[in-house]
Amino acid sequence: MAKSIRDKLAEVLLKKGSISKEKLDEAIRAQKAQGGNLSKILIEKGLVNENELLAIFGQELNITPINLAKYKIDKDIISLVPEKIVRLYHVIPVSKIGNRMTVAMSDPLDIFALDDLKILTKYEIDPVIATDKDISVAIASYYGAETLSIDKIVKDVEGEGLELISSEDAERFDVSTLAIESQKAPILKIVDVTISEALKRRASDIHVEPTETDMRIRYRIDGALTEFLHLPKSNQNAVLTRLKIMSDMDITEWRLPQDGRFKVRMDEREIDFRVSTLPLVHGEKVVMRVLDKSSIKVSPEKLGFLPKTLEELKEAISKPYGMFLVTGPTGSGKSTTLYSLLNILNTPEKNIVTIEDPIEYELMGITQVQVRPEIGLTFANGLRAFLRQAPDIVMVGEIRDFETADIAIKASLTGQLLLSTLHTNDAPSAVTRLIDMGVEPFLVASSVVFICAQRLMKRVCTSCREKIDIPKETLDKLGYKERGKVPEGGRVLAGDKVTFYKGKGCAKCNNTGYYGRFAILENFIIDDRIKEMILDRADSDKIKEYAVKEKGMLTLRAAALENLALGNTTVEEVLRVTAEE
Repeated sequence: MAKSIRDKLAEVLLKKGSISKEKLDEAIRAQKAQGGNLSKILIEKGLVNENELLAIFGQELNITPINLAKYKIDKDIISLVPEKIVRLYHVIPVSKIGNRMTVAMSDPLDIFALDDLKILTKYEIDPVIATDKDISVAIASYYGAETLSIDKIVKDVEGEGLELISSEDAERFDVSTLAIESQKAPILKIVDVTISEALKRRASDIHVEPTETDMRIRYRIDGALTEFLHLPKSNQNAVLTRLKIMSDMDITEWRLPQDGRFKVRMDEREIDFRVSTLPLVHGEKVVMRVLDKSSIKVSPEKLGFLPKTLEELKEAISKPYGMFLVTGPTGSGKSTTLYSLLNILNTPEKNIVTIEDPIEYELMGITQVQVRPEIGLTFANGLRAFLRQAPDIVMVGEIRDFETADIAIKASLTGQLLLSTLHTNDAPSAVTRLIDMGVEPFLVASSVVFICAQRLMKRVCTSCREKIDIPKETLDKLGYKERGKVPEGGRVLAGDKVTFYKGKGCAKCNNTGYYGRFAILENFIIDDRIKEMILDRADSDKIKEYAVKEKGMLTLRAAALENLALGNTTVEEVLRVTAEE
């Protein structure tokens, strides 16, 4: 009796020593118990490497492996296989010649899929194998993101245990038919599951975006936006009204932007949401920023800083006075870093005050003031008032203009430790930015004691990461240096034998290859020579050159390369996050 392809696969795996007989039997028992495909179970259990399995299919079983990223599939081919079947069996049609169709599959041993495709399309099916991740990307590209039905959402949200905590009872609102509609069970459940799923998936933002034909909901996860679902246009206004009610916004106002916030409790966690609306052509866009209070209780050690930069950071905040600045673009984690430092500084002996716009997190034992420019409470005015209350430590959310910068600098010169943020690309540029605002160089040189530039990098998923080789030419181009090749303090510390990793994609990381983010820092410590350069109005490039060559400053690129060498991230992330030096 002829052996099946599945039996041949098992035989080859055993013959090549890729898996033990016991482990293979374990996988076969799991397949019989839970169903599914043997090859997928082998990969999910980590018993066989996906690339090795592709090679076995190609060399031993005569099933061709392909790289879908290099294929541009004709729309006429895509139309031959219904979306429902593509998603059900996780396949993608690639080409057609005569009465034969080539279909890429992550499991070419799936006989049921092959038979159904043959019956449905009336073509003979030639399977080729591609990675699960490549097929997912191809399906999203050619068929669009998966749309979840309202029925499924309502079913999934049952028993979620999401409790709204608001200053006003949302059910009391009854100002129009729309408000009544927004309180109906299906709408409440749609909103609840949207929020619940965002929290489960570690989203930092939820985007609710009306289009001409429907309403799209997207999550920002690890810095990248991904589609969650599409809702019918008929539910748009009711969903938006529900979100406005939760956020204490005016539900009768649809023409002007509004801001609000609400709070939920889920799994014993209390999470704040900062909500913003923006009128569009097809309705109002709502963006909800997720502010998890547990993140501000994290110590700087858990933010992923390298040991050298963390030590410098702690030393800087131990100073009794002076200006401490964190720079970087929006969304680079500056506020989280400052809050984590305030947690260290927050003791009963210290009077700590902050002025913010907006207040993202409320900290026990710290005086926090919200900027209200409409009534004249600006950063500058608030800072003036602070200084009359004898603070030990002051945090200013952001230095945006000369007036705020001038008062902040003078405060740091009169005995306060002042923490704030600026928007600059690197740390040394903060000096020239302050001078460009109109602050005198001698004031900058006298007050600023420490500046750090920060970025967030995606972390390789530890559940699906695999070792890879990076060509030496690529490493040379990036500026990577092995131990001992550059001055002390500016070297990669991982040693001579370095292992590089890349995530292949799994269920945990949603097939992205990344799970979570960490921070990298470029620490710029002001010494006497740098003070002289500031007084001479030297440009930031010269100041940076001195800091790197003479003081061993670890630049953002160097910090990123060190994390690459430690196996925390990938070459793609190094190139995306940091600039060439």
